[in-house]
Amino acid sequence: MVASGITTAIIIVCPIIGFIFAAINTMATAAVNIDPKAKKGARQHLLDDDHVLTLVNELTASISKGAHAFLYREYMYLVIFMFFFFWVILGVVGSGAKDIHSGLFSGISFLFGASTSIISGLLGMKIAVYANGRTAVMASKSIGDGFVTAFRAGAVMGFTLASLGIIVLFLLVNLLKLYYHDAYTDFATTGKLYQAVAGYGLGGSSIALFGRVGGGIYTKAADVGADLVGKVEKGIPEDDIRNPATIADNVGDNVGDIAGMGADLFGSFAESTCAAMVIGSQSSVLYTSFSYMCFPIIIAAFGILVCILTSFAASHIQKVRQLDGVEPVLKAQLLISTFLMTPVCLGLCYWFLPTSFDVDGRNDVKQWYIFFCIMCGLWSGLIIGYITEYYTSNRYRPVIEVAQACETGAATNIIYGLALGYKSVIVPVFCLAITIFVSYYLAHMFGIAMAAIGILSTMSIGLTIDAYGPISDNAGGIAEMAEMGHEVRERTDALDAAGNTTAAIGKGFAIGSAALVSLALFGGFVTLGGLTQVDLLHPITFSGLIVGAMLPYWFSALTMKSVGTAALAMVKEVRRQFAEIPGIMERVNPPDYAKCVQISTDASLKEMIPPGALVMLTPIITGLLFGTRCLAGLLAGALVSGVQMAISASNTGGAWDNAKKYFEGRNLKGTDQHKAAVVGDTVGDPLKDTSGPSLNILIKLMAIISLVFAPAFPESGYLGKIWNH
Repeated sequence: MVASGITTAIIIVCPIIGFIFAAINTMATAAVNIDPKAKKGARQHLLDDDHVLTLVNELTASISKGAHAFLYREYMYLVIFMFFFFWVILGVVGSGAKDIHSGLFSGISFLFGASTSIISGLLGMKIAVYANGRTAVMASKSIGDGFVTAFRAGAVMGFTLASLGIIVLFLLVNLLKLYYHDAYTDFATTGKLYQAVAGYGLGGSSIALFGRVGGGIYTKAADVGADLVGKVEKGIPEDDIRNPATIADNVGDNVGDIAGMGADLFGSFAESTCAAMVIGSQSSVLYTSFSYMCFPIIIAAFGILVCILTSFAASHIQKVRQLDGVEPVLKAQLLISTFLMTPVCLGLCYWFLPTSFDVDGRNDVKQWYIFFCIMCGLWSGLIIGYITEYYTSNRYRPVIEVAQACETGAATNIIYGLALGYKSVIVPVFCLAITIFVSYYLAHMFGIAMAAIGILSTMSIGLTIDAYGPISDNAGGIAEMAEMGHEVRERTDALDAAGNTTAAIGKGFAIGSAALVSLALFGGFVTLGGLTQVDLLHPITFSGLIVGAMLPYWFSALTMKSVGTAALAMVKEVRRQFAEIPGIMERVNPPDYAKCVQISTDASLKEMIPPGALVMLTPIITGLLFGTRCLAGLLAGALVSGVQMAISASNTGGAWDNAKKYFEGRNLKGTDQHKAAVVGDTVGDPLKDTSGPSLNILIKLMAIISLVFAPAFPESGYLGKIWNH
């Protein structure tokens, strides 16, 4: 058994190294001087046009102002929600467990997780906004310099978020240990400690849901409005400074794709770690040691070191020199990190786990069993990433076929895109099925939780390449608006096209991990809910199953319609400005960008409430009224249905986006085929950036809510008690 002091040192030192690495990359990004007043010799780039640099600074300031204004308003509402939901947890969990301290500490853990998620999203957005203009001006020097700038800025977010999540969770466990002082010696006390810690995952995913939905509605309302009126009706380029919605569109990339994705993957990390620890606390061997119980955190901590080594391949070894060299470098990051993580996980399993132990539902679990569970998750994540890349990159046949379908109009483009999305589900689902079967066979639900840890063990590099995409997208927008020239825009388009694919890969990772996390949490809920087995043929369970399978459709309907409602208001406003403000097209008078930013802000904050309430309240109401059996069916139905929908929606939208880039990269803008591709991209935007990525939060958030509130749910529900009486 490894001494607790060594475990503590590892958990603290690894995130500190991650913070230092993030700080180094922050300084490297800040070294790109875009101040037009600076001496030309002090600039790293070759852009000597002071007028262009002035525009870059003004545009960056406008985007930053809009992004901060939205996030501050959104977080103000979320702080109110946090306060309210804390009291709900305190009252419901405390009364259900007949122990007010269980409700109190679960509520405190919820606040820790929610606060960390807010900080993660805000920090990610800040570095993205800071790096957008710098990426654009470095792209004026070379494609390689533009890539490194965007990649380093993405690394700031990736390593800061992973390090922060580990440190806060470690502090939370030790804080609760002050009350549960018999933990690791008394079985029941250890279980209560980690059941309370599960609130950390609930807090993280609660904020992620609203961040994903709100940010997604914001960015897609602006994007759809800008595309339909600017590109289709007026025939002006994407991100043209004459388009009134272009600033709102660039703001949306930061608040949706950066802040939202950061909160999303933090939630996955928090929930998978909490699920593994809750299930591990039910083991008669693992509960006896702090090192055993913190094994999931140790995997994540060493993952930071592996990802630091991996990042040097992109920034120092495998440098980008050609326009078509961006995507292979990013894809190599996934492969290198997976290869490096494999022997590390093997060593950690033999060093930090007992030779043999039991978990709930399985006896005599060996160290190497857990290693194989982690490997199933780790390598399944890699395969899902590569399959996602194959179906969303315009370098491969599926997207090229979608682009070629544009020759006969938008209708065939949409038909081919939908077919692509449905087909892209096949391999990821088989990967998840094999991972679930092997992990469950080897170590029951604990094995599935460790498989989820495996997918997320390289989260730092996954977040890095995911954040890289929106940064490059915004860099392209700034290059267009600042009129930096065709060559620079060509480079930023190449960076952006690869970013679309990496964003899709990031969503694939998030969805795959969510499926495993949700199933592991489901196992924890079944255990705490007192269910020895879940009988799907029982009428109340099957009723819950049917309703649960319907929920992703209901949720998607709400989010899609919200985007449509907000986009309609945006389209009307953009048309109004073109009609009523004289000289926009001639560049005599500037558009009213602030009005479009305001429309997206108001619409997203208003429209995010119904889908959020649906996800948060459904498991609580179902559990209280109809009991744990019905809720078990509900969770199973939502998991099975939601995973398919999420993968399909995300990949369909990503394919349509890169089909559009296929034409733009061949100088076919403005052609009938390009216009058909723009329509497909517009339809796909809410699929890939709002409903699709939000669905993975739906399935895991409902599961963690059920786990945290499990002590309050009667087996047959309060209505069942009335009926039986």
